[in-house]
Amino acid sequence: MAHHLRASAGLAEENLKDVETESLPSASDSEDDEEDNNWDDWVSDQVAHQPCESLFEDRRFPSTTEALAFDKSTHNFDLEATCSRLKLDLHQRIRLINFIRKHKPSPADIGNLTGAESFFSSDEYLRPVLEDDPLLQFQSDDWSDEEEDLDASQPAVTPPDLASSIRRIKLLERKLADAQQDLVDYRTLVNQKLDVTRLADIVADAPSSSQATSQPSKRDDDSHYFQSYADNDIHAVMIQDKVRTSTYASFILTNPILFRDAIVLDVGCGTGILSLFAAKSGAKRVFAVDASDIAEKAERIVKANKLEDVITVIRGKIEDITLPDGITHVDIIISEWMGYALLYESMLDSVLHARDRFLRPDGGIMAPSQCKIMLGLCEGSEILKDRVGFWEDVYGFDLSTMGYDLYDEAIVDVVGPDSMVSVPQAIKDLHLKHITTRQLDFVTPFSLVSTTDRRTKIHAFVLYFDTFFTATGEPVPPGTNVKLIKEGDVVLAEVWPVGGKPPPQRRASQGEGLRERERARVTSFSTGPKSQPTHWKQTIFLLREPIHAVEGTIVSGTFHCKKSGTNSRELDVEIHYSVKQDAEATSSSDVVVQIYKVR
Repeated sequence: MAHHLRASAGLAEENLKDVETESLPSASDSEDDEEDNNWDDWVSDQVAHQPCESLFEDRRFPSTTEALAFDKSTHNFDLEATCSRLKLDLHQRIRLINFIRKHKPSPADIGNLTGAESFFSSDEYLRPVLEDDPLLQFQSDDWSDEEEDLDASQPAVTPPDLASSIRRIKLLERKLADAQQDLVDYRTLVNQKLDVTRLADIVADAPSSSQATSQPSKRDDDSHYFQSYADNDIHAVMIQDKVRTSTYASFILTNPILFRDAIVLDVGCGTGILSLFAAKSGAKRVFAVDASDIAEKAERIVKANKLEDVITVIRGKIEDITLPDGITHVDIIISEWMGYALLYESMLDSVLHARDRFLRPDGGIMAPSQCKIMLGLCEGSEILKDRVGFWEDVYGFDLSTMGYDLYDEAIVDVVGPDSMVSVPQAIKDLHLKHITTRQLDFVTPFSLVSTTDRRTKIHAFVLYFDTFFTATGEPVPPGTNVKLIKEGDVVLAEVWPVGGKPPPQRRASQGEGLRERERARVTSFSTGPKSQPTHWKQTIFLLREPIHAVEGTIVSGTFHCKKSGTNSRELDVEIHYSVKQDAEATSSSDVVVQIYKVR
């Protein structure tokens, strides 16, 4: 984004300079033009040789020209010809590229555009979909808008008569006005998103070739994230979440064959509670890694429990650390990495990095081994009333404006089991042994059928996740039901002292039959509405217009999820859906698209 704005602002500044010099002709016009265009030429040359993705496929090419040539030969789409046909200016061209990148229309759909579509004037599409997208900065030599073509046809000499002079002056005035407006528009946008003072310095001082090769520093989304985990309160909330903590404890402490004499890596250890469980279950070595200040407290906790001979606390990011004593691989990786909507916080990226670096390739175990993201329909009237309706009458005043943004933000809250009005569908099944970070951005079709027994208004989609642990690290068998914990269930008796009595000690299984049954046992928990609430709660996506449903109403569409372009630990979600009253209906409603932030 910053790179694109710097280049665009520079181009606008150069346009102003071109106009000023053109209005004062001299004998050295050609020499001046060459000097004025040095910055433009440098930008164009640099951009043309940047790696670039196709507009229609997930393929990357060594340069923008190769990417455009591929789209032209394979998809019969000529970007420059399309821009010329639609008479697009610079901003409209940028919007077109971002529109294609975001919504993935077919080349035929783009061919039907007229240039009057609303997205051509929407500021939303000035924000790059791909960071530092070279297509947003690249213009081929044969593309220019109508006004530039007309102006270029005029010789840079004194016009022969008054009429020609007046016409030329008007053209130059229009070009100057457009260049000024381009600069104003970009400075306004930059003022909202970037450090304007720094940008002004960059525009004022054209970079040298050595400066031009330097890359912008990588955005740091980690500082606040790790600082937030240094406080006691967040760890108290997680440990006091009985569903979460007891399930981890149950898996670790009831699988002594798996943990006995094992080398264990605890990624994002926090207080070290999972490491303590692993040591208690017989692990030979446990490496507890955390990048926040909580690591210092974890080290004191380990010493207080006299387990420093087993547990080694390592302060640092998993991407940067090495294991001590020449150890290169571990038998088990345990981690409680899950965030709201499962993927919020992007900690899974670090866990997968740890897997690829440290997990023993022949039989290493990931705990948990599998997570499923579930999506369902939610009646949601209580959430709507509490979060949006509340603002409609506050001490007799209408503050409803405060509720508008709630339709753009995912809400993290608990909904009752009775508010669910469909059977949930798994929209992402993550097998931790094999999934890659690239697969964490996804688009999944869904089809949800209303189970309500009366006419109902559906106000939201609800999302949650189910988590599974297996002693083999393999996915659970198809049809495996997740464990639902009800209010009042005793969930800690197996692993925690209850009533002053020590927890029962499970003897190691003897015989292959018992070993196989132990390995086949599945430990699991759910964060859904039908189970006891966890600190993850559920993630709720409010609908701007409710869905009128009866039993059998079908809501189908696609669920889009990816890391946010502005903060890699946040999520951008799009839900595209249409409604069909029942399976016999021959047509569906128009497709509705809503966009949300999970943060």
